[in-house]
Amino acid sequence: MSHLHSVAVFCGSSVGNDPAYGVAATALGEGLAAAGIRLVYGGGGIGLMGMTARAAHRGGGRVVGVMPEFLKQRELPQLDGGELIVTDSMHSRKNRMFALSDAFVIMPGGLGTLDEMFEILTWRQLGLHSKPILICDILGSARAWVATIEAAVESGFAKPEIRGFYEVLSDVPAVLARLQQLPPAPDAATTRL
Repeated sequence: MSHLHSVAVFCGSSVGNDPAYGVAATALGEGLAAAGIRLVYGGGGIGLMGMTARAAHRGGGRVVGVMPEFLKQRELPQLDGGELIVTDSMHSRKNRMFALSDAFVIMPGGLGTLDEMFEILTWRQLGLHSKPILICDILGSARAWVATIEAAVESGFAKPEIRGFYEVLSDVPAVLARLQQLPPAPDAATTRL
């Protein structure tokens, strides 16, 4: 069993245009449940978020959703099983997800997922945490994101060390295998976030 107790998953509130995204989200939820790793996610019952949560719940996993009050009507909280934490803002949502998690997995998604990924990377760059960040490259979905990071490094706007702050893995089995190898990172001072 993994030393990680809890993983935050950032992913789309839509399902995307290829069934492979949903298959991957379901496999991730099932895999986290089987490994005994608690899923922390955005709380929505729609898109890849909802698919991941439902799969984890069906597999007997622990699920914690974190959602700002204003999104409850839009993202329809996943309420069958698990815990829902309601926050007052998007920032407090990310703060709470950070505090509840030992590591982060970024799955395919849109602007919200990009925002979460870049913020958690920025916090790592600023030395606010050393928690693992795993990017799952389903159907090449992470290529443009990684290219953006590389462009910032090549242009001198980010230090080359940022490349060591995250790992890109090809699929969900690779992500689950890597999670099994990772010890939890030491707690960081969330008061600085």
